[in-house]
Amino acid sequence: MAQQQQITVEATVQAPVAKVWDAYNNEKDIIQWNAVHESWHCPSSENDLRVGGKFKNRMEAKDGSFGFDFEGTYDVVELDKQINYTMPDGREVQTLFTATNDKTKIEITFDPETENDPEFQKQGWQAILDNFVNYVESQKS
Repeated sequence: MAQQQQITVEATVQAPVAKVWDAYNNEKDIIQWNAVHESWHCPSSENDLRVGGKFKNRMEAKDGSFGFDFEGTYDVVELDKQINYTMPDGREVQTLFTATNDKTKIEITFDPETENDPEFQKQGWQAILDNFVNYVESQKS
């Protein structure tokens, strides 16, 4: 199987990196922002944020028509800077957090899966990241 080119999505959050990091990794926050569209939700999240630790986020259509577990095992966890993980199918994801004053840039690079068009996958991951930005920026300090 030929390896597809990696895909990168990014966004800048108008918040300090410590707040961004916490919202990105706290289970109670994850279930608030981790959805590709308003017709979807994330009813549960488990996150053991350490090298060798695992995460599992349940992704479901609100109408109950479809759902799946999005999960992986952490390979790199560097506080406020970087998270890398590997999904069960061997695809890898790198998330970088870059702090500049009171803003934080998030850059996610991932191996695409082979079932869906890469542009469709990029749009989906970007939509979730945009939800995250909106969620963090709407939270009181």
